[in-house]
Amino acid sequence: MSDRAPLAPAGDAGTAPGAPAAAVAGTAPGALAAAVADVGDRWSLLVVEALLAGPHRFGDLQVAVEGIATNVLTQRLRHLEQAGVVLARTYSQRPRRSAYELTAAGRELAGALRLLAGWGAARTGEAAGGPSHAVCGTGLEVRWWCPTCERPVEDPDEAPYLA
Repeated sequence: MSDRAPLAPAGDAGTAPGAPAAAVAGTAPGALAAAVADVGDRWSLLVVEALLAGPHRFGDLQVAVEGIATNVLTQRLRHLEQAGVVLARTYSQRPRRSAYELTAAGRELAGALRLLAGWGAARTGEAAGGPSHAVCGTGLEVRWWCPTCERPVEDPDEAPYLA
């Protein structure tokens, strides 16, 4: 895992090309970079999404994550295991075979993946993308909540990435 913040794209307003992205977003240095280093690539996110349904064997994951090459799946599973997101449980020693499942940290990604899927659905015009209200079917919105103050954070100037 890299301890360097990702670089901001050239031309971002108010930043010099190559400035750390944390300076752009106002995040704690390294917080977003650490998350991206662990699960920030396309295949890792799709593997995590597949494992949200429960444990899968390698072959099942190849089917669930359409288009992933065998070597890439192997690499991503090893990386996710090292990052503490996936746990491999060996069910056969000869040949060695494992079933993969999410750790508690991996399951915590479910909310972030739902939000990302909702964002993607909105951009592509897909009907279903994020969580929806079971009663009426309307897509849910995310609201920031301060557990210390016990109140919603409505002012964009108080939002966590702008402070």
